[in-house]
Amino acid sequence: MLHFDDTQNDEQLAKLHKQEEEDFLQIMSEKYGIPYADLATIPVDTTAIGLIKEAVARKALIAPFDLAGKKLKVALFAPNQEETKEVLASLTERGYLIDQYLVSHASLEKVWGRYQEISGSAKSESGMVDVSRENMEELVKRFATLTDVSKALNDTVTEKSARYISNIFSTILAGAIGIRASDIHIEPSEEAVHVRYRIDGVLHEVVTLPITIYRLFSSRLKLLAGLKLNVGTESQDGRFSIRIADIEIEMRVSVIPGAYGEGVVMRILNPQSLNVTLEDIGMSPRLVALVDREIRKPHGMILNTGPTGSGKTTTLYAFLKRIYSSEIKMMTIEDPIEYHMKGVSQTQVEADKGYTFLEGLRAAMRQDPDVIMVGEIRDGETAKVAINAALTGHMVFSTLHTNTAAGAIPRLIDIGVTPKIIGSSLTVALAQRLVRKLCVECKKEDTPNEREQKIINEVAVHIKEKTVTEVQTKKIWRAVGCEKCNNTGYKGRVGIFEAVLMDAEVESLLDTIPSEREIRTVAAKQGILNMREDGIGKILAGITAFDEVERVVVLEQEG
Repeated sequence: MLHFDDTQNDEQLAKLHKQEEEDFLQIMSEKYGIPYADLATIPVDTTAIGLIKEAVARKALIAPFDLAGKKLKVALFAPNQEETKEVLASLTERGYLIDQYLVSHASLEKVWGRYQEISGSAKSESGMVDVSRENMEELVKRFATLTDVSKALNDTVTEKSARYISNIFSTILAGAIGIRASDIHIEPSEEAVHVRYRIDGVLHEVVTLPITIYRLFSSRLKLLAGLKLNVGTESQDGRFSIRIADIEIEMRVSVIPGAYGEGVVMRILNPQSLNVTLEDIGMSPRLVALVDREIRKPHGMILNTGPTGSGKTTTLYAFLKRIYSSEIKMMTIEDPIEYHMKGVSQTQVEADKGYTFLEGLRAAMRQDPDVIMVGEIRDGETAKVAINAALTGHMVFSTLHTNTAAGAIPRLIDIGVTPKIIGSSLTVALAQRLVRKLCVECKKEDTPNEREQKIINEVAVHIKEKTVTEVQTKKIWRAVGCEKCNNTGYKGRVGIFEAVLMDAEVESLLDTIPSEREIRTVAAKQGILNMREDGIGKILAGITAFDEVERVVVLEQEG
């Protein structure tokens, strides 16, 4: 009986101690201005707790317990503890919006108890959760061609070591980075999983994996990208980063449900892609000089047009880099932020929270910027605010979905912009396309056929009129294919450009609400090559091939 009474007293003391701690924390909650929470009845999201390691969480007396998009709820016991502050700072740096809650040790223990589930699933399904930096650096150096990646993946699948899922995943990532792919597509079918890389805008199959490993592979990917493991019937978006040789490469992950499993696309955002100049992306010296003059003006608007994937945003980044100075304030409103630029204030559109391009632009105007980059003008309201910014002493860079540079003006009028103020605000409208460059190792010189020669002769006359230079018209080059270009005949991409400058003649058309054809006819006198002429010029210089330019530009008629 004595033993029973002691046990009963111990239980009562423990209960009393727990209640005292809960009462104390409610008082401290008011002091710190952090809401109090009792997690006893609140469900815990295992995706959230997987964001930090158990040892770190226990040392810092902290526990993430709910994750929705980038909004993270975090339980903590001692807000002023140094370790706690460090963990919160690291989560903020990774892009999470944190809601803090003061909780007791009992609540923390409840959340920490779920680590057992995570570590168990991670070990049984996906091996190591962290991508090893040293391992990735070594792997990336091994891959120069698609053949290298395919062979390594097939060898890894065959060997079936204890960590082969982890090895497959690392090899797929390292291979894509090594051969400079822009995207990784993972597509499960009835009998296999197809892995494809997008290289220079074209998809190439790398390997076919057994369908039996897909669930394990998917779990590994979801853990890394911060996605919910138990959700397979709705789309999810996430991201993670890989650091290689002091360069942080961000992977943006999109998962959608399909008939045979979830399809995955991983976009590779390599900051080295930003290290390009206007000359590197294919602008002619004459166009570079024109653009260089216009982007350095104290106010105005420059619009870049073209379809999705034509390199518009990369060109705008090149503008920002070209005029960057510590003496001016630059701001961007993007959807999403693809690359982080030092010294530039970048904000990301979040439509579900009401932060649209329009709201972002209005907010940016209150920040006293000198240069504003708006990712895209999608509607009349955004266009009007952007034009107003250009009229009130700001330089505005943005993109618009039209097919030609001349088409930007009718498009602005169509979405409700008053024609007269376009002439006062818009300085240059650009249009661009991307074409693959011929591989310098294997391209073959050839004579144009009858149809090609006719187009070349016609366009060469216009090139001479505009640039006062002769171009050779008797030879072109064809794609062949070798190991260095993955047998495609092409390696890298280059832009094809055209521009319309807002001069007095173009501005005089605005009163009549001009058509695209009328603007193009008047702009032809400005001496700037159109995309047809720029494309033929690059063909005759041996940079690209006839088939490539014809894929993105109509060559047989001047339209």
